[in-house]
Amino acid sequence: MNPKRFLRAVRPLLGVIALIGAWWGLAAAQLFDPVLLPTPAKAFFALLDAFANHTLLYDFEITIWRTTVALAIGCLIAIPLGIILGSSEDIYRSLEFVIDFFRSTPTSAMFPLFLVLFGVGDKTKIAIAAFGASLVILFNVAYGVINSRKTRVLAARVMGASKTRVLFDVYLWEALPQIFVGMRNGVSVSLVIVIVAEMFIGSSDGLGRSLIDSQMSFDMPTMYATIFVAGALGYTLNWMFLSVERKFVHWGGK
Repeated sequence: MNPKRFLRAVRPLLGVIALIGAWWGLAAAQLFDPVLLPTPAKAFFALLDAFANHTLLYDFEITIWRTTVALAIGCLIAIPLGIILGSSEDIYRSLEFVIDFFRSTPTSAMFPLFLVLFGVGDKTKIAIAAFGASLVILFNVAYGVINSRKTRVLAARVMGASKTRVLFDVYLWEALPQIFVGMRNGVSVSLVIVIVAEMFIGSSDGLGRSLIDSQMSFDMPTMYATIFVAGALGYTLNWMFLSVERKFVHWGGK
């Protein structure tokens, strides 16, 4: 194999190898308490054991389900609303402060409000994650519509297209690259909020619950294994959206 091609193929793994090497070196040097920083091997075997017992697999599935539902709700609300807001500068400017205000407010500060509205349970976790995701998606969709090429919009109007057709046949497709950016950011926000909610809002399952339980019981290998699973889940979801975007939104920037 060509050395350059081989190097290009293994390059993504170099950072992973460096991270595991640094972790192993710190654990071997015992700069930290071995109970608090186990070796990568212990974390790996804890990961295998947790999946073999189906405990971590169940938590993994629950977190994916909550994240997916929250993202779907966020998309259903934010994409149509973002198109409408972005197509009318007067409407967008009127609501810009409200959108930016809630987008800038830490989602964790909204936990008490959602607990009052929805109580303790899945509804709260999904609702607050959908709220955070929808704000991110809304901002990106509106931005994409506002920056749509005016020539295509004018051409559609000259040809007699109605406002509704211009809205969904021109603005939607013009903004689609930015919509995917919003969805990629939205799924990351949803996952973060869901895991934090599972940690602190009366949950009996999910990766967040697994994290807090292992930390409270000083089961550090399982805690590190759960962190790895959560990170791998976030990376995979982002990669999936990016792959779909590259395949189907081939006209972005053209």
